[in-house]
Amino acid sequence: MKIAVIGTGYVGLVTGTCLAETGNEVLCIDINEEKVKQMQSGVVPIYEPHLENLFERNIEANRLRFSTSLKEGLDYGDIIFLALPTPEDEDGSADLKYILGVADDIGKLITSYKVIVDKSTVPVGTSDRVKEAIAKNAKVEFDVVSNPEFLREGFAVDDFLKPERIVVGSSSEKATQLMEKLYKPFVRSGNPIIIMDEKSAELTKYAANAFLATKITFMNEIANFCEKVGADVDKVRIGMGTDSRIGKRFLFPGIGYGGSCFPKDVKALHKSGKDHNYNFEILDAVVNVNQEQKLKLIPKIKDYFNNNLKGKKIAVWGLAFKPETDDIREAPALYTIDNLLQLGAHITAFDPEAMPNVKRRYDDKIAFSKSMYEALEGADALIICTEWSIFRTPDFSKIKSLLNHPVIFDGRNLYDVNDVKNEGFTYLSIGR
Repeated sequence: MKIAVIGTGYVGLVTGTCLAETGNEVLCIDINEEKVKQMQSGVVPIYEPHLENLFERNIEANRLRFSTSLKEGLDYGDIIFLALPTPEDEDGSADLKYILGVADDIGKLITSYKVIVDKSTVPVGTSDRVKEAIAKNAKVEFDVVSNPEFLREGFAVDDFLKPERIVVGSSSEKATQLMEKLYKPFVRSGNPIIIMDEKSAELTKYAANAFLATKITFMNEIANFCEKVGADVDKVRIGMGTDSRIGKRFLFPGIGYGGSCFPKDVKALHKSGKDHNYNFEILDAVVNVNQEQKLKLIPKIKDYFNNNLKGKKIAVWGLAFKPETDDIREAPALYTIDNLLQLGAHITAFDPEAMPNVKRRYDDKIAFSKSMYEALEGADALIICTEWSIFRTPDFSKIKSLLNHPVIFDGRNLYDVNDVKNEGFTYLSIGR
């Protein structure tokens, strides 16, 4: 099949590349000329495990191409994916200006039947608005489908190629048949393609992300209470997670969730509720607790240094909001760094992938190291903000020799408490 993907961010580029991998011919469209030239030359503009190999292979096979021309994409594709950003607006709602702007242009440019697919995470009713925007100028038949993505950054390629489920929201039998044909190669093991109405599909994505964010936040509350009463959250987590009704995933406490999805989607669902005179009281708590949790290490750090961080050099391991990505959107590490800078500390940071993005944010306000151990040289403390695999089994003797004070503040509970204390460290983590 011939596919056009409008937008080449994390979702768009993974979608286009993985669709090409199953034999489709894909044209990806982006208005950023420099980015398009970069991709045309074979350079992947984002970090996502396994993406580069598929990207290069499908470019070489001429199944994956790039352009800045929306008209070219519309003329080319039978199915048009909209993978455009929906950033958080000032009131917490999802800003649809990019999607609706492109929809308006599509109506002026399409010359034959197309299936327009909302791949972006959008509020309930967006498919109707997209349909109206296109219909204002369109002179040919078209259908609008809601097809939310459930891709985890760091696992996005695997999630796309081997999905647990595919959700398609459509009231058109013609469009539904095309979507089922497109996705059939991805569900050969029997996982379902779930067909529903457009509004239910739109809400499914928000409901899933809001539930996972709530699960994380609940566990962070339990961790905070563990510290008050002297319980061990790791033991509580294991005791809870073996209950099949609860499950063991998303029960790891830490310094809050971040990224491009959970923070924005929880707020957007909450705002959408208000727009329909419904108050998601649980989501109120989730947002508030998560904001506080991002700074959970700060009181521990201040207490250790007797409220005097001026001139202290702090090493930070991990800047991305999670491992296996270079995405720093709403990353808890950045909230921690901002607070420490305000307290007069000097920051030296290391992250395997996210440092270029963080450099653009801070310029020369913080220092960056070429390795995890280099960041420790002459530092007064180590803070761990992201659970990258390379941080899991470090040389503790080396860490101790490089730090001025043998203290580790662990926002991701990477190590066994007794093991680290036996190495001679003061070790402060979450809920233990």
